[in-house]
Amino acid sequence: MEGHNTKLSKQRELVLQIVRSTKMHPTAEDVYYKAKKTMPRISMGTVYRNLRLLSKMGRIKEINFPDSPTRFDGDMRDHYHIRCSECGRIEDISHFSPRAAVDEIEKLTMYQIHTVHIKYEGICPECQKKSKIS
Repeated sequence: MEGHNTKLSKQRELVLQIVRSTKMHPTAEDVYYKAKKTMPRISMGTVYRNLRLLSKMGRIKEINFPDSPTRFDGDMRDHYHIRCSECGRIEDISHFSPRAAVDEIEKLTMYQIHTVHIKYEGICPECQKKSKIS
């Protein structure tokens, strides 16, 4: 299957580099605008296809929150995400280990867990400050 080829096309390599170069969890549109600076003829469709393919290949993660565009993460380590319900910013919560919780749940249930989808939402410090000022 073409998608699991380890050799990446120039477009796919660029998309991967863009996603991995930021902690901002870009949307497909963010990646597209950044990619156009390097590769002006790249299309939005090409960016979408490559993001989906890189996700299926396990090279990047898709982050989905309700009522929010899909975001992408180049950090493949186990970690949680938190989203501000006011401004939509998404940040990593990397100092808590999802693996520790999985180990405990596996012991309790005898399941062998292969996927965890936990996302947190709250109001970021900047939005908290804005609401106190208003």
